[in-house]
Amino acid sequence: MNDPTSATPGADLSTTVGRLQDLRNRLAETLAPAGENAVAAVHDADRLTARERVDALLDEGSFVEIDALARHRATSFNLDRSRPVTDGVVTGYGTVDGRQVCVFSQDATVFGGTVGETHGEKLIKVMGLAERAGVPLVGIHDSTGARIKEGVVSLGTAAKLYRLRSRLSGVVPQISVIAGPTAGTEAHQPVLADIVVAVEGAHLYLTDPELTRSVLGEKVSADELGGVEVLASNGTSHLTAATDDAALSLVKDVLAQLPSNNRALTPPTEPVAPDTDALDALIPDSPAAGYDMLDALAGVVDPDSLLELSADHAGNVLTAFARIEGRGVGVVASQPLVLAGALDAAAAAKAARFVRMCDAFNIPLVFAVDSPGFMPGAEEERSGLLRRSAPLFSAVADASVGVLTVVVRKAFGSSYIAMGAKNMGADLVLAWPSAQISHADAANTVTAVHADTLGKAARKRKDVDALRVQLTEEIEDSLITPYAAASRGYVDAVIAPSETRARLADGLALLERKVVPAPVRKHDNLPL
Repeated sequence: MNDPTSATPGADLSTTVGRLQDLRNRLAETLAPAGENAVAAVHDADRLTARERVDALLDEGSFVEIDALARHRATSFNLDRSRPVTDGVVTGYGTVDGRQVCVFSQDATVFGGTVGETHGEKLIKVMGLAERAGVPLVGIHDSTGARIKEGVVSLGTAAKLYRLRSRLSGVVPQISVIAGPTAGTEAHQPVLADIVVAVEGAHLYLTDPELTRSVLGEKVSADELGGVEVLASNGTSHLTAATDDAALSLVKDVLAQLPSNNRALTPPTEPVAPDTDALDALIPDSPAAGYDMLDALAGVVDPDSLLELSADHAGNVLTAFARIEGRGVGVVASQPLVLAGALDAAAAAKAARFVRMCDAFNIPLVFAVDSPGFMPGAEEERSGLLRRSAPLFSAVADASVGVLTVVVRKAFGSSYIAMGAKNMGADLVLAWPSAQISHADAANTVTAVHADTLGKAARKRKDVDALRVQLTEEIEDSLITPYAAASRGYVDAVIAPSETRARLADGLALLERKVVPAPVRKHDNLPL
């Protein structure tokens, strides 16, 4: 029905009964705006329709749709001959586990989900509603980009959406689900959100394979450009799911770890205690031996509460939501199994973004440190290591939430500073007896500090190797122990690993209402 002013078939607008029938007919049209065959094709591809995705996300019966009867008003290129209701996007609000959220879900059966003026107006309205109501925004993306037939209007609409996304950033949580091909001017919009969930079989790229081939002569598939493995490995997406249902279940898990807005706190849950005793035997005797930091975290956070983000990108640092005694926290942890926990540019950028997100939404930060430093090497330096890692220092220094740090083992050089050092503003720094805090490990410290002594020994034909061992042991016993740092106040307490959870829980309770006066400025100017 292209003329919204005319009655639907079988409806007599001269009677109340007829008007109600007309309304029911119009609403029924919104359930399959492109026809039942289009719905069947979506199901044949083992996908959910746009409306089914909304229903799968929200609590049963809670969805309130807005702008269901909207139609585009473009006339160019004979667009006025087809004016389906919804204009390719389902918008509204409802609840997830009883908490209010705003949601939109693009419908690829209508103009490929492309964003024209009316489609964009619907998105702008629901985003504005999320801002005013102070509730999270979930966007389910399935759009091949701008509606080119609407010309410059579609570009202007994209600009409004980018600007509004930026305005919402740090105000309400934004979660994007890449549920289908998402490209062109629509590709940047989901990435402006806080969390991106990608569904297998979906794609996200700026330039499609055909245009890439015609412009560059490069033959590449959609999977190679922006498939889920690419998005996960380069850090564009934070979570990956096999199906629409699984992706929307992950969105629920993320929402449970976030507050409704930047003025609220994450709702607490009933605490569940893990096995903390195992931590006392976790760290290997040899400082060169590896262990899984996830095993350490398992003895600290509430069981089944850890939700790791970007696990397939920059695995030398872990970023995760979790709970300690029911309180929500953001965890930034070294992973000794990857690059021995050393920080590189990618890991620093990953951690910086996570720290800023947690700080924006009042989620206290817990650092778990076992890092020998930043990755050395010409390749890292040429890639812009300093510029790309500097935002981590800025993010940690600017954090106004509670910051609690546990030095598990190695905390050397600049990575010690970046990972929540006391003088970077950490409120509570704990260290395990296995902790080593210094510019470098004992062996390299001996080389730097005792070069003259070793040189004299060599000239006098003394046993240099034995002397080096002796000096190394002296350094280990005096300079890099946690007690040296504790004696200067850089560590607040040296504790048994099994005490970590209890000490962190006490610290979180103390810092729940931490107040930090912000300097007067428009914004920082960190090297993004």
